Parts: sequence; structure tokens; C-alpha cells
Amino acid sequence: MKPLAIIISSPSGAGKTTLTTRLRERIPNLRFSVSHTTRAPRKGEVNGREYHFVSRQEFIDGVERGDFLEWAVVFGNLYGTSRAEFALAENHRGIIFDIDHQGARQIKAAEPNITSVFVIPPNMAVLLERLKGRASEDEATVWKRYAEARREIEHYGMFDYVLVNDDLDVATTQLISIFLAEECRRIRNANVAEALLAGALAPAP
Repeated sequence: MKPLAIIISSPSGAGKTTLTTRLRERIPNLRFSVSHTTRAPRKGEVNGREYHFVSRQEFIDGVERGDFLEWAVVFGNLYGTSRAEFALAENHRGIIFDIDHQGARQIKAAEPNITSVFVIPPNMAVLLERLKGRASEDEATVWKRYAEARREIEHYGMFDYVLVNDDLDVATTQLISIFLAEECRRIRNANVAEALLAGALAPAP
């Protein structure tokens, strides 16, 4: 069975990163798709773990070679998912794509059966509070991300699931439930059922 591919997307501050981390802690053998980006690393980030940090020219060269499954410009920086990520997930239970709605649209066009989840805050006041709680960003960046959040939320309709992250424990349980339910989809297990039928013994006369 192919690894279950799942997109987890959200506006900044909705809790996507925390939920993704919790999902990986609870479900064994999940691979996190490491995107490429031209933005500078934040404090504590490691190249190859959070992102593959590359120069703008390196990224553009990759686009021209067709290396990316999807890519987009976000807040002036380039972000993209390498086509190699699917191959690297071959021996894993699943692969998680942490991307925005632009990337989600492109990947869903190439992989129609991929599962997509959009995480939103319970209200905009909570979102603003979470953004302000980030020590890594200045006031101007906070308000820029807040303004962008509404535009991102407008794209919720293209996702399979919308998860409201009000209570983190509840949202974690919901995300895990989505993953486990998607593993049971008929399209993923039809070959097992057909093999059972093909191998069934004829009833005794």
C-alpha cells in the first residue's frame, strides 16, 4: 500500500506546526516533507530539518529543471516541494505536506487522491493573540500575517477537512482520527478485499 499522503495547511498562527508535530508523535513512521525555501532560517531551525534553505538563484534553477511538484511566492520568499519527496516516503506509513493553499492546489492537481486538511483558529482575536506571542517576528510582520490570514481562509473550500483549533488536545484527536479514517478508504484497501475474494476456497459440496 502506498504511504498515505496528507496536506496540512493553515494561516500563520492557527497551530498547524504544533498539530503536525503531535500527529507525528502519535502515528509511527510518518515522514515530514521538507520544503525548500529562500527565506533565512529562524533561530533554532536546522537546514534539512525544518526546510532546505537555498539561495533564490538555486531555487529558480530548480524550477527551470522541473524539480518541484509545487512552488509559490509567500511574503516575498519562494517555497517549494521537491518531486523527490514522494519517492523518499516509499517505506513510510504516510507523508505530511506542510504547505499553503497555493501549493495544496498544485499538489492536488497532480495527486487527486491526496488528503487535505485546513486548520483555522476559533476566531480572529485568538489568531492575533497567537501571532503576537511569537518572539521571532516584529509588530509589522505580525499585522502583515494577520491581514493575509483572512485571504488564506477564503480558500478553505478546496480542502477535504476544516479543523477548528480551539482546544489543542481536541484538535489533535481530530487530526489523528482523520488520518486513521483515510487509511481505511475503499480505494486504499480494495486490492486487499479483492485478494481475499480471489483466494477464498470454494464451499464444500
